[in-house]
Amino acid sequence: MNPLTGKLSSMTEMIEWFRQSPEIMEQVTHWHTIPPREAKYAPFPEDLRPDIQDALRDRGISRLYSHQAASFEAVRAGKHTVTVTPTASGKTLCYNLPVLQQILEDDSSRALYLFPTKALAQDQVAELKELVDAMDADIKTHTYDGDTPPNVRQAIRNAGHIVVTNPDMLHSAILPHHTKWVKLFENIRYIVIDEVHSYRGVFGSHVANVIRRLKRICRFYGSSPQFLCASATIDNPKEHAERLIGEPVELIDNNGAPAGEKHFVFYNPPVVNRQLGIRRSSVLETRKIAGHLLNNGIQTIVFARSRVRVEILLTYLQDTIRHELGAKSIRGYRGGYLPKLRREIERGLRSGEIRGVVSTNALELGIDIGQLQACVLNGYPGTIASTWQQSGRAGRRQESSLTVMVASSNPLDQYVIQNPAYFFEKPPERALIHPDNLIILVDHIKCAAYELPFEEGEMFGEESLADILDFLTEEKILHRVRDRWYWMEQSFPAHDISLRSAAQENFIIIDTTSGSRVIGEVDRFSAPTLIHEEAIYIHEGVQYQVEKLDWEEKKAYVREVNVDYFTDASLAVQLKVLHVHKEESLPGISRQFGEVTVNAKPTIFKKIKLRTHENIGSGPIHLPEEEMHTSSYWFTISDELAATMSVNDIQYALLGLSNVLVHIAPLHLMCDPLDIRVVPQVKAVHNHKPTIFFYDRYPGGVGLSERLYEVHGELLRQAADLIGRCTCLSGCPSCVGPIEEVGLTGKALAMELLAGMVNGG
Repeated sequence: MNPLTGKLSSMTEMIEWFRQSPEIMEQVTHWHTIPPREAKYAPFPEDLRPDIQDALRDRGISRLYSHQAASFEAVRAGKHTVTVTPTASGKTLCYNLPVLQQILEDDSSRALYLFPTKALAQDQVAELKELVDAMDADIKTHTYDGDTPPNVRQAIRNAGHIVVTNPDMLHSAILPHHTKWVKLFENIRYIVIDEVHSYRGVFGSHVANVIRRLKRICRFYGSSPQFLCASATIDNPKEHAERLIGEPVELIDNNGAPAGEKHFVFYNPPVVNRQLGIRRSSVLETRKIAGHLLNNGIQTIVFARSRVRVEILLTYLQDTIRHELGAKSIRGYRGGYLPKLRREIERGLRSGEIRGVVSTNALELGIDIGQLQACVLNGYPGTIASTWQQSGRAGRRQESSLTVMVASSNPLDQYVIQNPAYFFEKPPERALIHPDNLIILVDHIKCAAYELPFEEGEMFGEESLADILDFLTEEKILHRVRDRWYWMEQSFPAHDISLRSAAQENFIIIDTTSGSRVIGEVDRFSAPTLIHEEAIYIHEGVQYQVEKLDWEEKKAYVREVNVDYFTDASLAVQLKVLHVHKEESLPGISRQFGEVTVNAKPTIFKKIKLRTHENIGSGPIHLPEEEMHTSSYWFTISDELAATMSVNDIQYALLGLSNVLVHIAPLHLMCDPLDIRVVPQVKAVHNHKPTIFFYDRYPGGVGLSERLYEVHGELLRQAADLIGRCTCLSGCPSCVGPIEEVGLTGKALAMELLAGMVNGG
């Protein structure tokens, strides 16, 4: 401890203070220590050029980590590779070294780098340029994204040795205009795909099809590039990389990077009402723990699950440290911030000028923000893989680091925090993609046909194209001439296909407090609940009230305010069954899988007081209804089972059961909890019977609800187990939901209904 300030002066002292603090340790359900790891080195490979070796030595690198040397050798042997090591282990050199070597040997060689975000692409270009400058070599490296000026674009197309972009730009700006990129496609030797684990679900399924189109164009220009992939730890890196690129790959996972001792702490907020099972707010507990760290000079990153939670935590922490460090020493970071602001925050973290940051998972990827000392997770991030990625943001190589996961009251958090073996002994999740999902596949076959005509017998992935090409010909989208199919529509197909979401358009947020300036953006599906009129929108800790939402023009006009509440909106959802694909009758219930239309309409918003989280008012929301066609799994209660309960009781039982199921479902899906929705209906439109629906939050569906249909029995057994083990009396946020929602008998009714379903009525 520093005798002058009374503050703890090192991370080791801080960890010891945590261990000795009864207030903290009473809430710790598990403390896991990972011992330090020594570095494993290998000498520079014999054929690594002397000028590259000299440049590395100038940067203090006199030898490589074992995985860097193994990657270099595998690439030089002509293999497609995937390197899998933890955060901050030097994966960048695994692909930069062979690429630079090839370009120095043959100046005509080209490489294409793909990163999932623009921020990551620009960050990596800066690092690559430093290495090139150290060699004093003429290797032209450029980012090609939406911010690249038109006059620079032509120079990149003609002379760029290394073109750094993201899948969205490749899909909509490079592949459709491949005739302008002849020099790249004729000479391309390497395609680098970093952060491979982030290409899963809908986004990954799209990207796999973009890569099919990329390979098709390379073949047309006579090139056959090698793929160099890099990933954080997932359960199936080799299989996932092979599905993504459609080629066999060599797995390199012999991590040689050193690491300091790591302490991982599970923290469950104290119960404040045992009868109701209510715990103290995870946001307030996160503020307390992060406040201790920041006030003792520990550079800390706080991760939160949503944009709103990021801004609330930022407001609280700025209040906590204002007198010690100044409010600007802690910043927020999330999607919706403009690029210039994000770059400024990244620089401040690297330099140490910013002592703390509160972020969504936007900082989970490998953007260089230096190595911080502590990480606080507000709630379980949703997957084991994401949790390790976020935790990996803390920990300098020789020092100890601390990660504290503060559980929220939701059932998934409570399951993980009370079952540490599930987290520490299970491998991270499998990354799942469905590149042959018919909606996604047809979209990319249209794009591919626009780029180059299809030939008779040509393959696109594993599917035979004949039926799809015939369908598109009937629809007059393609035109067949002998053994070729040509694009014949006027429109440009890539423009209408978003790789990341179902909706193309984002809403922009305009601050009208003094003048008019754009401060952020929100995607279309989040807009009705985040930026409806009278909503409080929090940006960088500053509160704004939405004065006007122009739905047609996709603009929200906001004004700065200073109020002591935030807002939370409710959606009314109606489902209509269109078609049943699979069904099974069971004792007590019947289950089905098929297609539905979902109509969602925001109804009211609540005003929730800051710090106490009391409900202090509400108001209506006047916005149009949104409609989506997707896939769904649902189960219906039999007439016999329903007859044993009153209509009121069934309503509370269905609501309580839905609250549990919506949180358990992601354990089987390994997806973001927001990708699947659960809707209980006392009288479903299609059969007038009590029904619970699960639906994919993506047009056409991506296989999530179908998977739940398959694990139906296990899902119900886990729900019964979780409710039965909860220590509350009548229901609480950790099981069926709070008493205000499900009534005093909600827990007992949900158990009664489940018993009838599991045991057959």
